[in-house]
Amino acid sequence: LLPPPSSLLSPFLLLHTPSPLPPPFPANMRDYSSQGVGSKPGSAGVASGSYSNQDRRERLRQLALETIDLSKDPYFMKNHIGKYECKLCLTLHTNEGSYLAHTQGKRHQQNLARRAAKVAKSQDLAILQERKKAPSARSIRVGRPGYKVVKQLDPETQQRCLLFQISYPKIEEGLQPRHRFMSAFEQNIEPKNSNFQYILFAAEPYETIGFKIPNMKIDRSEGKFFSHWDADKLTFTVQLFFEPEKKEDVF
Repeated sequence: LLPPPSSLLSPFLLLHTPSPLPPPFPANMRDYSSQGVGSKPGSAGVASGSYSNQDRRERLRQLALETIDLSKDPYFMKNHIGKYECKLCLTLHTNEGSYLAHTQGKRHQQNLARRAAKVAKSQDLAILQERKKAPSARSIRVGRPGYKVVKQLDPETQQRCLLFQISYPKIEEGLQPRHRFMSAFEQNIEPKNSNFQYILFAAEPYETIGFKIPNMKIDRSEGKFFSHWDADKLTFTVQLFFEPEKKEDVF
């Protein structure tokens, strides 16, 4: 049968005849047909959190590729299979962009902060060790200071007492003499004898002097042991009492 002439077709069929398909979009154009008829770019709904994070990472990667020179990054390394590694975080990346996105992440930044704190601490320790090793500047010695030693006996308690007066007329400004007790086994000048001990006096630029005293217990109660530095007369005074014992020791 022959098809009916066009004049005999109903108006309804003419209106609903399918139109030919539009030509495909070029590669450099985007299809907005999924957004609805008459839609415009940017008129879609709010992007989800995952899409926002993905877009942010992509923008950071592009920015890092333009501004960062990977050849100067001490933690960037290309391995033997062509992939990229972060020597700080021990992570593996397929391309440079992935590595740069990793460098902007929380893990890499935390590791950088820990590494910086560790380096700063090691530098402080090295500086402190150098200061300890550096020889201290010593002034020229002027010899031994003048001294006076007085032996006394307390008539009430029968305690033996020693009074030391050391004169430092040329002591360095701002310094104060010091003293300490030393065991006979700390020195190598005289034969070691457990019956004696030493009291030392030191002040720059004078030589350190020492006195050999009985190895008896020192009475450190109030009023029995004291030291005094007279800044006007430049005299250092130390007075000490020995605790009384039942046995009489040779003084």
